[in-house]
Amino acid sequence: MKLRKKEYGRANIIGRKAEALRKERKISQKDFIAQLQTAGLDINPTSYSKLEGQIRSATDKEVFIIAKVLKVDMRELFDEENSEEE
Repeated sequence: MKLRKKEYGRANIIGRKAEALRKERKISQKDFIAQLQTAGLDINPTSYSKLEGQIRSATDKEVFIIAKVLKVDMRELFDEENSEEE
């Protein structure tokens, strides 16, 4: 398994929280991407990995479907702790 460097980008706010919630639920990234695709989000593994790593922006549709699949309110993805400048 490839481990991510602990450096995150600044292209979105939700990536770190989406990753944390996914891992809390013990869902592999591969399985989560499959769930997102089943829910109607056309996303590939590289694109999703960049979203979690905050290397690329997240669309409103991505935020909506990620929250739906994780069964959380969209606002939960916008964790204030993750949105502050380091």
